Amino acid sequence: MTGPHPRKAAAEGRALLPVASGPRTRAAVGELLRPHRLLALGGFTVTVLATAVGLLTQPLLGRIVDIAADGRPVGALTSTVLLLAAVALAQGLATGLGLSLISRLGETVLARLRERFVERALGLPLEQIERAGSGDLTARVTGDVSVVADGVRTALPELARSLLAIVLTLGALAVLDWRFLLAALLAVPVQAYTARWYVRRAVPLYAEQRVAGGAQQQQLLDTIAGGSTVRAFRLEKEHTERVTERSRSLVDLTMRGVRLVLGFYSRLHIAEFIGLTAVLVTGFLLVRQGSASLGTATAAALYFHSLFTPVNSALVLLDDAQSASSGLARIVGVADLPPPGEPERPAVPRDASLTVTGVGHAYESGHPVLHEVCLTLRPGERVALVGASGAGKTTLAKLIAGIHRPTEGTIELGGARLEAIGPAALRRTVALITQETHVFSGPLAEDLRLAKPDATDAELRAALDRVDALAWAEALPDGLATVVGDGGHRLGGAQVQALALARLILADPPLVVLDEATAEAGSTGARALEKAVARAVDGRTALIVAHRLTQAATADRVVVMDAGRIVESGTHDELRASRGSYAALWNAWSGTRDPAG
Repeated sequence: MTGPHPRKAAAEGRALLPVASGPRTRAAVGELLRPHRLLALGGFTVTVLATAVGLLTQPLLGRIVDIAADGRPVGALTSTVLLLAAVALAQGLATGLGLSLISRLGETVLARLRERFVERALGLPLEQIERAGSGDLTARVTGDVSVVADGVRTALPELARSLLAIVLTLGALAVLDWRFLLAALLAVPVQAYTARWYVRRAVPLYAEQRVAGGAQQQQLLDTIAGGSTVRAFRLEKEHTERVTERSRSLVDLTMRGVRLVLGFYSRLHIAEFIGLTAVLVTGFLLVRQGSASLGTATAAALYFHSLFTPVNSALVLLDDAQSASSGLARIVGVADLPPPGEPERPAVPRDASLTVTGVGHAYESGHPVLHEVCLTLRPGERVALVGASGAGKTTLAKLIAGIHRPTEGTIELGGARLEAIGPAALRRTVALITQETHVFSGPLAEDLRLAKPDATDAELRAALDRVDALAWAEALPDGLATVVGDGGHRLGGAQVQALALARLILADPPLVVLDEATAEAGSTGARALEKAVARAVDGRTALIVAHRLTQAATADRVVVMDAGRIVESGTHDELRASRGSYAALWNAWSGTRDPAG
């Protein structure tokens, strides 16, 4: 695709996809939870019961201490030990059920959020994705979704249990003696300060980490995908330095996170020592005064000690929560984008004609790649678009297909302005086929039906036969039922392009734009594909960005582009005879000296 010079493109700022605010993220979670209120209530209730039953353990242990202190016989411990066993069994069963319900709730909500994200992501205009950089969307659909999923599967159930354990344990301390509760609460100021200190630093840090991860991924994608261009401009060292710089930035942010977590833990330990010391001293004073038994003081100390795990878990989960909330905000930011909608009264093209008037386009402000392009295609006309690399052919093709909007000028399909045609009508009217065709994982027949879901097997075979692909398709191990794509049978470059042409026939659009659709095939494969292209576009208006000039020679008309402008237009024979740009291209390609010969 024609675009900015690699150096400029690397320096150009990215218009990243939106990130939801904190209030909006919380509101979105509430909206997702609302339909599952009963499941949430059931999980919460069972978890409360499990935690409450577990709190009977400390008083029972305190009772054993009192029995031992009173010098009572061993037989007096029997009932207490049996009660401890019953408490353990009941708590285990209730905890398992509660976690199961909470996990089910989390997975259900996560699945719906994923669906909304994918639905919006698939509907994003390609122009918006290109402005943001595919690395931004890739990082959200991989890293962010993974972080949120881990949070739902582990952090959410554990956080629910921890918060309930904290609240109920503090209540149990108050039941033993209100003074034990006051002693335990001495740790709260240190814990609250620690949590606030951590959150204020973690929120921006993790958000910055997610952005840095996306930037690193984008740089890797740019460098690998543009490898040939990088080598052509001898930018290997520069791009390697950029990758290193992005990676170093991400590592620095990760180490800042590690240091932050270490400081967080050290402050939590201080809070634990303060609280436990206070409870032990209170127990000592109460026992000495006769206000509490040794067993009660033991139960209080055990209660506070049992708080170490849920308090630390709840506070430590802030680490996962902040990371997950940053990822969630990035997912909700995309999921909240308005769905692609139709205009109130979408214009419908009256025929398959194409009119391009005064079109200019710039990917970067001040650096236009198209200038005052005017072009007309009559219904059913097949036009070849040729020119040197970087002439602007692909940019024009994508503008006509509606992937980008021109910076200036107008494009009309069948007399209707391109921006006035609704997305659904545009998809039915014009199809773009490039050299980069994706084969989805699954049976070959289902891949073909992406173009026409209700196509019969006979229609699939007819489409394949029209592009000379039926023979090799039926020769596959399971014929049209053969699984292709990732993990399936690998198709060659020419086969993949033939598959794309068969899809085109099934979709049956009146206007077709082919952007070097035979470029990836070898010489023999390209000649076969050129015949297939001719059959696939027969009867349609076609703009063919020609990689091989044999396609131009058989077209109804040839349009030549140079430096973002149309410089010649005419039939193959007319342009060869004119001894202009096309004649020079033909001579260079064919190796002849006499343009008229």
